[in-house]
Amino acid sequence: MNVEEEIQKLEEEIHRLGSLQPDGSYKVTFGVLFNDDRCANIFEALVGTLRAAKKRKIVAFPGELLLQGVHDKVEITLRPSPPPPQAAVAAATTS
Repeated sequence: MNVEEEIQKLEEEIHRLGSLQPDGSYKVTFGVLFNDDRCANIFEALVGTLRAAKKRKIVAFPGELLLQGVHDKVEITLRPSPPPPQAAVAAATTS
């Protein structure tokens, strides 16, 4: 699995385990992700996938590195997906 595929899987898992926020983002704590059996089977290096997703501005969390135990309560935010191009064009033409 390449990095892009892992990030896509990470998004799916955050949707599954996280809670939807009013702004359309999802939040989950690092401990919930790290201790989930399904995530443990999917991700060989969860921390590396999180760092790659943060670098691409897909997720946000404080600091650079998350460690089990120490950072279990740190919230990871999956940013809301931008609207599809067709929806953006339709919204612009109806305004």
